Amino acid sequence: MNYYAAPMEGLTDRIWRQVHQKWFGAADAPTRYYAPFLSPPENRVLIPKKMAELAPEANAGTVVIPQLLARDGELAAWMIGEVRKLGYTEVNLNFGCPSGTVTAKGKGAGMLRDPARLDAFLDAVFSAVEGPVSVKTRIGVQKPEEFAALLDIYNHYPICELTIHPRVMKQLYRGQADRAAFAAALPECRMPVCYNGDVTTPEALHALEAEFPQLSGIMVGRGLIADPALFRRARDGAPASREELRGYCDDLYHGYTEAFGAASCAVSRMKAHWFYLIHRFEGADPLEKPLRKAREGWEYETVVNQIFTRQLN
Repeated sequence: MNYYAAPMEGLTDRIWRQVHQKWFGAADAPTRYYAPFLSPPENRVLIPKKMAELAPEANAGTVVIPQLLARDGELAAWMIGEVRKLGYTEVNLNFGCPSGTVTAKGKGAGMLRDPARLDAFLDAVFSAVEGPVSVKTRIGVQKPEEFAALLDIYNHYPICELTIHPRVMKQLYRGQADRAAFAAALPECRMPVCYNGDVTTPEALHALEAEFPQLSGIMVGRGLIADPALFRRARDGAPASREELRGYCDDLYHGYTEAFGAASCAVSRMKAHWFYLIHRFEGADPLEKPLRKAREGWEYETVVNQIFTRQLN
């Protein structure tokens, strides 16, 4: 089974991908990293700062799939061409982001409100580009019954892989992923299918593999940030050691400090990772508040040193 790292804005950036690959990657079973979405500029002038996320030299040694967030199919097709000039092959289209700031613009899961517009978008993309294009989708806006009509559209196009997150847009990330709706839809899919949603343990990965052996892959987001060794454990490898987690966190912190030019900026990014990671340490909950309050590098480093005195769960 293929394991994929889900795109998570503010978490799975180029620095994290390199660090995760260094500490927890496997040469015999490389993780496919889906990069957080980029939106093609309306004026078709690429912004170097944003494109830095996909710079080949910043992603060396990792398998990266760029993701696009757009509402104009012709513009998306142009952007796919630009991304492929950087050496990437597969490009992923995002119809899954439920954020209100995204869906209000008719992007992400907001595309699912109007199946006819979704169809026109895909027609414009696949009429203009060749090569692998994958899709990440929710199963509807209000209710899972909407997915039948959406899947009928997806089935009309040569989508190389469909990643299904079985929640509807209005749920955001609340409640449970609708495994029953996913199971009902899977036999109707004409393309390879990847599952995404609520996978946080090796046992959950193995249960999915057993229940749906026809899957092409399983994509994990929050579970992989909380346990960077999750994929290794799922392949009967060792859990993350204290030394590995320390090296991993230090490399992230120093990488962000160098990229942002200040430790204080790196602290903000590291807090997003520690929101998930701190629960790997027994009895570290009282340190959550001082970690949230940390602003300067020395404050952050003091709290992290205290966290690493605790036992791993």
